[in-house]
Amino acid sequence: MTTSAKAKKSAPSNSANDAIKLLMSDHKDVKALFKQFDGLVEGENSGEEKQALAEQICQMLTVHATVEEELFYPAAREVLGEDEDLVDEADIGHASAKDLIAQIQSSSPDEDHYDAKVKVLGEYISHHVQEEEGEMFPKVKKAGLDSATLGIDMAARKDQLMAELRGEASADLTRA
Repeated sequence: MTTSAKAKKSAPSNSANDAIKLLMSDHKDVKALFKQFDGLVEGENSGEEKQALAEQICQMLTVHATVEEELFYPAAREVLGEDEDLVDEADIGHASAKDLIAQIQSSSPDEDHYDAKVKVLGEYISHHVQEEEGEMFPKVKKAGLDSATLGIDMAARKDQLMAELRGEASADLTRA
């Protein structure tokens, strides 16, 4: 096993960049954004507001999924061994979410089913979060995942991806 995936006696498990805490914080943040989107739908707000918020949700989920797929899931697979079905299920959940994200990003709020797509994405994500927080996270902790060291790598990757997104957004603005 690699040192990044195996527990280290010297690594503090309550690090500010703990992998599981980082993922749970993302879960909480995106849940709040979905709730805000629901409020916009109920309040019959402008399409521009809904589209901006949906884009924020999609970007956040894309970054989160990338970090999980590149760093967290491989480490989870390593420590879980025979119990890696949870990671396989999470991968399938990501594929479904990515499909909806692509549909949302290629459409606009004035098109049929836009709000429904965002709502269904929220339901997918809610189910995914319940499985991760209720099953996967406790199992990887128990299996000895070094979530402090992994969290540092994940936070750095997340920052890199967010910076890339901000760069793309500013490049789009300069072309307009």
